[in-house]
Amino acid sequence: MSGETESVPIVDSVTGTGVPVRGNDIDTDQIIPARFMKVVTFEGLGEFAFFDQRYDDRDAETDHPFNEPRFEGASVLVVNANFGCGSSREHAPQALMRWGIDAVVGESFAEIFAGNCLALGIPTVTTDREAVTTLQQWVDDNPDGNLTVDVAGETVRYGDSEISVAVDDAQRQALVEGIWDTTALLNSNASTASETAMSLPYLGDGRRT
Repeated sequence: MSGETESVPIVDSVTGTGVPVRGNDIDTDQIIPARFMKVVTFEGLGEFAFFDQRYDDRDAETDHPFNEPRFEGASVLVVNANFGCGSSREHAPQALMRWGIDAVVGESFAEIFAGNCLALGIPTVTTDREAVTTLQQWVDDNPDGNLTVDVAGETVRYGDSEISVAVDDAQRQALVEGIWDTTALLNSNASTASETAMSLPYLGDGRRT
């Protein structure tokens, strides 16, 4: 991209170490419990990601992957089916992003969750159950190994292997062309937006008539 839209990053691929979170139907309340949503901004939400799975009733750490030092710094989350189901809270991908996640590979995602991820520039790519299971095991065995999620090419590369993944057409276009952040695009094109508003007959001089 060029000109006024240069401030929106292009996300054609993501490379980093992985972290596997196994289980189907992991909902947004598991990703970020509702009691941690009473915040003015999203800052600090990362430390509460998967909180009720990471700590027991006595606040002792469990063996959840997000607690394991070997997965510290991971940026590619590998999940199973219907990840992000439940309520539409945008805090869920915000918490994951602020923990450090830049891309999610899974069997399937709840539609609203995937849309909320796109608004943050986080690709959500899908593949079949066997490929996900194999990838999760590889990440378990190679916590320091890099994965490359190629959004444009619709592949995930890890070790000596490569798997095909599916990326929603609209998501791929938005990420690869750098048009996923609609707020930034609007702000960077403020003069054009203002001119358009002035030209609309039902806005007149820019004020609703």
